[in-house]
Amino acid sequence: MLRNTLWHWMGLLLCAIAAGLFRMYPAIPQVRGATELAFAPDRDGQYTFDTGTLRGRLRAEGKSQGLTSVVHVPSGTRLDRSLGLCGHYRVFTSSKRYGTAAWDWPSTSQLRADGAVTTVWPATDHRPFTMTATYRWKDPQTLDVTTTVTAKQDLSGFESFFASYFEQTFPSPCVYVSEHPDARGGPGFLSARHVFGQWQMFPRDETVLPLIRDGRWTREPHPVDWTLMPHLAAPLCLRRSAAGDVTVVLMAPPEDCFAIATPYAGEGHYSLYLSLFGRDVRAGQTAMARARLIVATGASDDDLVTLHRQYVSELERKR
Repeated sequence: MLRNTLWHWMGLLLCAIAAGLFRMYPAIPQVRGATELAFAPDRDGQYTFDTGTLRGRLRAEGKSQGLTSVVHVPSGTRLDRSLGLCGHYRVFTSSKRYGTAAWDWPSTSQLRADGAVTTVWPATDHRPFTMTATYRWKDPQTLDVTTTVTAKQDLSGFESFFASYFEQTFPSPCVYVSEHPDARGGPGFLSARHVFGQWQMFPRDETVLPLIRDGRWTREPHPVDWTLMPHLAAPLCLRRSAAGDVTVVLMAPPEDCFAIATPYAGEGHYSLYLSLFGRDVRAGQTAMARARLIVATGASDDDLVTLHRQYVSELERKR
């Protein structure tokens, strides 16, 4: 009888201790696998990723940056330099440039249930709009970025200049144009050679030229005098490694990207840019622009064109 009573009280005591520990140390969510298609929160408000094909960081040190320290795992190739890949640089309307770059603006971020990360730049007295960017892995080598802008007042000719900076091992930018001189006037990937100019911009068509020429690119800091190049066959561009074994591709649907820009091959920025939006956004409206980054190996030019067509078809099916 005494033994049973002691066991009873010991059981109650252990339950009480366990309950106290539960209150002190609540249930810890399971940690995602290192190679899962998801971003993982890290110190200082940044995120890490390891898809098995690509490894690196998002929002380094909690800043409004894109992907940095990006390594192509199978080859061990470092992809980015400077300010990284898929970052939001200059933001314009027809009458104004909003600061130097969106990556300088204060922002917050949220890890979503599906492993994506959304950055939010709130509206201010100097920026009459809220902008967001959601980064989401589609597969181990494919990243989708969706940018939205919600206008607090009318925005004329809104543009988000979407920037990527590459290691010097990716010296040669190419843009998919509608009339390639070496393709008997048909479409093809045109290399941005120095003879064409230092800074080259490839417009979607004639209708966007007034937007490009409205004075936005004369605004400090770092104004740019663009050489206008042949029209795009599609918003599709790339940089291949010097060894030719890794190709980094940037693309967008035609309605979301009105120009692609790049310096000449070998110029020190080693960059590619997508001019996103390019349209008016009325007060109270929300507009969206999408872009995709793919890191491919062994892909021909025809393969990349097929990837863009599949991307556009995928977006159309989602409508």
